[in-house]
Amino acid sequence: MAQSQTAEPTRRDFLYIATGAVGAVGVAATAWPFIDEMNPSADVLALASIEVDLTPIQPGQAVTFIWRSHPLFVRRRTSEEIAAAKTVKVDDLIDPLARNDNVPESAPATDENRVMKPEWLVLIGVCTHLGCTPQASTAQSRQGDYGGWLCHCHGSQYDTAGRVRVGPAPRNLDVPRYAFLSDTRLKIG
Repeated sequence: MAQSQTAEPTRRDFLYIATGAVGAVGVAATAWPFIDEMNPSADVLALASIEVDLTPIQPGQAVTFIWRSHPLFVRRRTSEEIAAAKTVKVDDLIDPLARNDNVPESAPATDENRVMKPEWLVLIGVCTHLGCTPQASTAQSRQGDYGGWLCHCHGSQYDTAGRVRVGPAPRNLDVPRYAFLSDTRLKIG
């Protein structure tokens, strides 16, 4: 019968393993502050998401909030605005894509793909041409021909679903990721 030959670990083997382990712990302890510094700071995390109380917003009113240092439009659309937005054919739009972070990237820019609930429209309020802030239409002050938003910088006009209809803006206003926490509470981000 053949005997198996297994070498017993020597004191030198133990020293190699112990030295390697101490070195690995030392490298990890040295690198951790550098890696940890790449995490977002508390003020950045605080802006990552906001909650909006929808109770005071009246039908036909658009309210602007600040989210991630940009304007955020929340509009409570009237039944007339919803009906007008639904009649628009995607083929008539400058940008046929929904640009909504809540639906697939290739979704068409129908009114249904721009909102979660027909009454509520949530948009990032930055004109897609050069980053200006468009002005919202109200019953007292109509902006543009489509009842939505008008960018006074270069004349881009957006409809009541935030879709670009006229002007140099190449894309629809972006819809951020959001969720309804209740009928009167919205979480963006």
